[in-house]
Amino acid sequence: MDIISQLQEQVNTIAALTFNTFGTLQRDAPPVRLSPNYPEPPPVNPTEDSINVAEQPKQMSAAFVKAAKQFDALVAALPLSDGGEEAQLKRIAELQDENDAVGQELQKQLEAAEKELKQVKELFNQATDNCLNLKKPE
Repeated sequence: MDIISQLQEQVNTIAALTFNTFGTLQRDAPPVRLSPNYPEPPPVNPTEDSINVAEQPKQMSAAFVKAAKQFDALVAALPLSDGGEEAQLKRIAELQDENDAVGQELQKQLEAAEKELKQVKELFNQATDNCLNLKKPE
């Protein structure tokens, strides 16, 4: 897998971790009193689930930090651009010229192939006409 695909995959991983973290925190967060106008939230009995709820943010943040560090390592592995923006623009222009030349050659080959196909069709039609003309009527 090339480096750009790996970067995209890592971005997707970070997005999924973020999405799951926020969803889990919303789902498992204990009730909180929003205002003095609202009644006190019911007390939560400490259970194994509430202990896990306390550990989940730590685990999720560790996974997020690990994914971010992997992303940073992939970015650091990207090749450096040689010569800056001007050199890149020059290279792009060279590649575009090369692409145009190859495109013109392909167009010539396509025209030659279409011409040859036309000749083959004509010869085929002549051959079938000759075969039909040689056939004796029944």
